[in-house]
Amino acid sequence: MTVISRPYHHGDLRNTLLGAARTILEEEGLAALSLRAVARRAGVSHAAPYRHFPNHEALLAELAIEGFVELKNALVKACAHGGPTDDRIANIGAAYMRFVAQRPALVRLMFGPQLPNRESFPDLAAAADAIAEVIGVALYDPALGLAVWAAVHGLAVLILENVIDLGQRRSGLHVLPSRAEILLRSLFTAAQQ
Repeated sequence: MTVISRPYHHGDLRNTLLGAARTILEEEGLAALSLRAVARRAGVSHAAPYRHFPNHEALLAELAIEGFVELKNALVKACAHGGPTDDRIANIGAAYMRFVAQRPALVRLMFGPQLPNRESFPDLAAAADAIAEVIGVALYDPALGLAVWAAVHGLAVLILENVIDLGQRRSGLHVLPSRAEILLRSLFTAAQQ
């Protein structure tokens, strides 16, 4: 466990807390992520996080928003390549799975039940909506974009929960982008026939 070696005295407390929260999430998992643990990791008093996050769910929502923004940026980059629709779908799938492979704990938070009051966080809804928008724009069809997102995300959940094995159990999560690309290409090809 990494702990900031010197006490926190000034600067950007909010981002320091978020950085500590990201580290806990990635290293120890969601179960270990509490405001008290974040304060301890950041080297601040247990009351300090409440200056920026009124409760645990608000902290989790902010982490999820950051995750959606990171995923959106990865998808925008993947969609910039253009090409035929099947290439764009494959690129989207590969980028999505790359994000899942690199950030599994964050993905579980973004889409999991740990945020039961999502409607209380409009920025969270907007960040999630941006994913659908990016994919829909890239495919020139919002309905197709939603279908592709649903397919890729469904595949991601099946993999993260160890329901199916695309080689990740033996080789690791890094194989997922290429496997997702293959599956999406075959799905698109089958749909055209």
